[in-house]
Amino acid sequence: MERTAVNPVTWSEALGFNQGEVASGHTRTLYISGQTAMSGDGEPEHDGDMAAQLTLSLDNLEAVLAEAGMTLANLVRLNVYTTDVDLLLRHYGVLAARLGAARVAPTTTMLGVTRLAILGQMVELEGTAVA
Repeated sequence: MERTAVNPVTWSEALGFNQGEVASGHTRTLYISGQTAMSGDGEPEHDGDMAAQLTLSLDNLEAVLAEAGMTLANLVRLNVYTTDVDLLLRHYGVLAARLGAARVAPTTTMLGVTRLAILGQMVELEGTAVA
């Protein structure tokens, strides 16, 4: 698969995401449902702890990728939903570090929402990956 960043402006690169990406030569596309800080048994974890919820949400996102034979490096789109944008931004380094380690800058949208489906969850990650 070949990825080509599309950045008519460059400010987003410093924040770790591209304005657009063209993916070509891929044969598989994975659409990933929103991943939150849920245990393997479906129980919510880390009530009130944004950093821990973000870390577990990323772990769960990576588990879906791994099950499909992919890694964060295959992620071309990431949607981030949060009940507290300001608090999430204080912990955004957790997400940026993991994406940086994978050497990937997927197109990204962050949205503040009033609540997520599971009460107490503060962040949800949904994505698209190609291989």
